[in-house]
Amino acid sequence: MDIDFVASFSPIVEDVASARSFYAGALGISYEGGEGDYAYTERLDGVRHLGLWPLSAAAEACFGTPNWPSDLLRPQASIEFEVADVAAAAAELLDQGHRPLHPARTEPWGQTVARFLSDDGLLVAVCHTPDLREG
Repeated sequence: MDIDFVASFSPIVEDVASARSFYAGALGISYEGGEGDYAYTERLDGVRHLGLWPLSAAAEACFGTPNWPSDLLRPQASIEFEVADVAAAAAELLDQGHRPLHPARTEPWGQTVARFLSDDGLLVAVCHTPDLREG
């Protein structure tokens, strides 16, 4: 698998107000975008997209419900690896015995993504994000 770059990193948070206070207040990170409780910046060198992703939104993205399944490790963060061919990268991970949380699919914002959960509870995605490639 050839990874082009880290497309996104997002701590997965339960207390959104506390997380915003820490990342924006203590660290001085400004967030220029977001929707609902999700806040992000694409103006921080070293990562294309840094977000604060509520656990309920991560559960919704993976399972279509705001509740994270109790039989799975609760993720602390999400990292997305940008690849040219999401289906091939997802198949490679599947062939290595990694169970997908969902198969490759195209999200409403145009990103094609397949998500997996690492053994230590990191939400890991292989994705293709046209907006990040064009910017």
